Amino acid sequence: MASMGLSVEEEKAVERFRKDVVEPSMTSLVILDFWAEWCGPCKQLTPVLEKIAAEYSDKGVILAKINVDEEGFIAAQFQVQSIPTVYALFQGKPVANLTNARSESQLRQVLDQLLAQLPVEPGPGAQQDIAPLLAMGEDVLAAGDGPRAATIFSQIVEIAPDSAAAHAGLIRALTVAGELAEAGAVIDALPAEIAADPLVSQARSALVLAQDAPDDAELAGLRDAARANPADMDAQLAFAAAAFAAGQRDEAADTLLAMVAADPAWNEGAARAKLLQIFEAIGLEDPWVSATRRRLSTILFG
Repeated sequence: MASMGLSVEEEKAVERFRKDVVEPSMTSLVILDFWAEWCGPCKQLTPVLEKIAAEYSDKGVILAKINVDEEGFIAAQFQVQSIPTVYALFQGKPVANLTNARSESQLRQVLDQLLAQLPVEPGPGAQQDIAPLLAMGEDVLAAGDGPRAATIFSQIVEIAPDSAAAHAGLIRALTVAGELAEAGAVIDALPAEIAADPLVSQARSALVLAQDAPDDAELAGLRDAARANPADMDAQLAFAAAAFAAGQRDEAADTLLAMVAADPAWNEGAARAKLLQIFEAIGLEDPWVSATRRRLSTILFG
């Protein structure tokens, strides 16, 4: 794809495409998916592509996604007229149009044929770079789709069974999906060295907190009780724990911070301890955690 005569933005688009798609395609078979946020069929196809890409990653297959709203110039070069449009690329050139292969079996059939014909370098199995797959799972989990994230992380665990990040992602995804017993079973089956990893500890904390999740009526009752008597610390703590487990982390943090401000030593610092448990469950690098920690520090130290 030549850059002569292109605008600055078009040159940047070409460079991104070269780095993210063309260069990997020199040795790998790239599934190139043109999509957009507003495209319903794209959202239906995405989980299928992600699953197949994870399944075939040890054979040298990777998935690259091009948002046509953000990369219109690249989409134009491929003459994309409707989405989803999906190509297979090898050594920088399209080798197959996968757009009509919408099922797992159809995609497997086409990929098997291509891999038999092309000198694609196989991935090194469990030792391969799983960072792109982990990032894919984290993106899906961040969007709140626990079941789909669990499918992705399950595939990664099969590829790299020694990856603590993959196991931790699976535990968190199952927790978000409400599969708490299954998440607990994953933890129980972990080897000691993986179970002790900080990422798994974080996922375990998230599971413990989620196990307190109430139904809507119970949460409303706990909220009413806490509001009716702000001095009742036990009621405040019970509501805060339930609110976080129900996904209302702002409300939980506000309640706990108010408790710390009122009496930081109450019940051996129970409110602060609950906040620290929440921080661990979410992750200390999370922007929300950083902001809430600053609020806690201001209360404690002025």
